[in-house]
Amino acid sequence: MRIRATVAAVSGALALTAFAAPASQAAGSATSYQAEAAKVLSAHGRTAFGATTATTAADLGVTFSDLKIASAVKVGTTNHVSTTVTYTLTHGANYDLSSDDFDSGPLIYKGTLDNPTNMLGGVDPATCTPVTDTTATCTGKIDIYPSEGDLMNADAGKWSAAALALQYSTSDYSLQGDLGSTLVQRYSKLTVNAGPEPVYKGKTITSTGKLSRANWEDNAYHGYTNQPVKLQFRKAGTSTYTTVKTVYSDKYGNVKATATAQSDGYWRFRFEGTSTTPAVSATGDYVDVK
Repeated sequence: MRIRATVAAVSGALALTAFAAPASQAAGSATSYQAEAAKVLSAHGRTAFGATTATTAADLGVTFSDLKIASAVKVGTTNHVSTTVTYTLTHGANYDLSSDDFDSGPLIYKGTLDNPTNMLGGVDPATCTPVTDTTATCTGKIDIYPSEGDLMNADAGKWSAAALALQYSTSDYSLQGDLGSTLVQRYSKLTVNAGPEPVYKGKTITSTGKLSRANWEDNAYHGYTNQPVKLQFRKAGTSTYTTVKTVYSDKYGNVKATATAQSDGYWRFRFEGTSTTPAVSATGDYVDVK
């Protein structure tokens, strides 16, 4: 289930609109988890003036804790990305978690829970296993489809985690935010070509490459400009790279660095990453020194 917050021309409100994959039906019910969750989250939206959208839904009294999610989720341009979320669900003793009328699932959102700029969830509800009469451990997923417009480039960076519980027959729900956080990052690539090959000892080796990252708005990779990139060397027969110097990518993402040839080995570029873009290393290029 994917929910995007978009500014809608409806009384100036910030409306939450569902962009869902083919609906997975709740067992024994004609109402899908995705569709019901989208309705709940739309009702939870706030107007541009901070007033809560009118809704008659009641709080189920369910709470969530001990949520765990990956520290970062790396998203490219086309492939579906899924990350697992676990959490503890605490409920009243009268709830039957195996009922077809009840489901729960994790969410992540950009901004605040009351006024998110984007919100993403899972195609299917979480699987919850009872631990006691009032608690259960739940495992669900966040599903991201970059080629279907789930993300804008401005969405890269820190997202907060939430969890939802809903009852289909009444549309009552519990929604709790600030349970954790993750970085949603634009997948990065880095190349290198070192030469000449072979080269005489004491001569100059020139390494060229390109640092690029996913653009979620046109589903292509573009150069990541003005970023520090390390030139590193690993001597043949060893396993550790050593940083030789740091250079910066140009306006196209291209990288170029020179060094003096001393011994056979592998040359590579290394980018340490930012909050919006993950770290990446180029595959080492071997140069034979005469």
